[in-house]
Parts: sequence; structure tokens; C-alpha cells
Amino acid sequence: MAPSEPLAEPGSAEAELLARIDRARLPRHVAIIMDGNGRWAQARRLPRVEGHRAGVTAVRDTVETAARLGLRHLTLYAFSVENWKRPRAEVWTLMNLLKEYVRRELETLIEHDIRFDPIGRWRELDPSVVTALERARDATAGCGGLRFNIALNYSGRCEIVDACRRIVADWAAGRRVDIDEAALSEALYTAGQPDPDLLIRTSGELRVSNFLLWQIAYSEIWVTPTLWPDFRRGHLFEAILEFQRRVRRFGGIEPAEAETAGTDHAGAGRRGVADA
Repeated sequence: MAPSEPLAEPGSAEAELLARIDRARLPRHVAIIMDGNGRWAQARRLPRVEGHRAGVTAVRDTVETAARLGLRHLTLYAFSVENWKRPRAEVWTLMNLLKEYVRRELETLIEHDIRFDPIGRWRELDPSVVTALERARDATAGCGGLRFNIALNYSGRCEIVDACRRIVADWAAGRRVDIDEAALSEALYTAGQPDPDLLIRTSGELRVSNFLLWQIAYSEIWVTPTLWPDFRRGHLFEAILEFQRRVRRFGGIEPAEAETAGTDHAGAGRRGVADA
């Protein structure tokens, strides 16, 4: 999809969804748990690895759509620490698909001004994978559009442990800072980036699967039964529209509610009833 092509075909259902999106109120950061590749393959009586191959198309479509829509940050959950429990042949295929993706898509990433960043303990992967990831990261380091994080050999708990280790190492080196939420956030893999406003999960599962545990504290969650290989830009548009319909209070209340609460409190005070 070239930058000059329309983001949605005129008159299509996707175009109708796109027209309803308020570009001034896009989520700053969208995170996606890409789930369902295996079930997609099994439903078609194909080997599980074919689901992963089909999932690459969904990655390509989602990343390019996010960039052209004007999103600033996108994080995809590609391979968890727990995924090492899968059969060796499946893991080997996943690693090769990853190398193939960054090699084939590098020119497209640059064309769309997308900065590519792996996060997680990705340096522990096979050296050939690490080399491919570093090449793509370095080649796109100057891009100023979408920042595309891909979580590899990732675990939310490991991320928090690694952040604590960084802070301890800084203290040991004499670089002491107050240990508070800001300090821990700056030690995470996503340091300097806003927390996800929107978390999307495909395949209908209702769990966060050890993903961005610190960062998604106030994320809006949108779950679709669609399996990842079938996820396309229309689904992303639907998720963003749902996000824009929601009221985000961050533990507070809306002004109208505050006014009502104040009135109720005043009335309770006149009645001598303690306001809980």
C-alpha cells in the first residue's frame, strides 16, 4: 500500500468507518496482542506454522494503516518468553518469518517514515535474528512518523524485573534517583513513550497474557473474536471508534458528575449525614 493510495476504498465499509474517526482524538499509543494464528490454521486443517505465515500479512496491513492514519506509537506482541515452550520447529519457523519480515519490509518502513524498535530480551535470540533486528532498527532510527515496537522474547514481569535491575545498577554507579513511578517508567523498555491508550486483543480471549503489565494500567481494552490472520484495517478502525466513544476518567469523575456530587454532598451535610 503506497502512501499515495487511499487508506480505504471509496464507498467501502472501511471508508465509512474511517470517515467516523476523529483524527484529532486518536489514541497516542495502540498495543495489540496478536492471537489466534494456530486456531486459524487448525480450522483450515493446515499446520500451525501456516497460521503464523498468514499472520505476517495482518502485521503488514496493521503497521502501514497505523502509520498512514497518523498513530504515533504501535506495539505488537510477537513472541513471549513463554513461547519457548512451543515445539522447536514452530519456534524456528517464527524466527525465520521474523527475519524475512524485517528484510522484506525495511524499504516500506522507511517509505512510510516508520521507526522500528524491538523490545524485550530480544538480544538473547539467535544471532542471525539479532543482526536482522539491529539492521532494521538502525536503518529506521531517523524516521519521525509511527514508532513501531515489536515485543520479542518479551514478558511484562521480566520487563519490570529488568527495570529494577537498571535502577539498582544506576545506584551502584552513583547515579541515584528517587525510586518512584516516574523513575520506574523511565527504566522500562518503552521509556520515553506514552503508555498505551488502547489495548487490542484478537481471538476473543479475555486476558492480558503478561503484556505491558505496568503500562496498561489505564488502557482501554477492546477484544475482537477475529483471529489475527484475518485482522485488517477495518478492525483497527472499529477499535479506534470504540476507544473514542469511551469516557476516560483515570480514577476521577467528569465535570458534570463532579457538579452533581457536590450538590449531593451539600444536601447530605445539611441533613447531617456523613458523605462516604
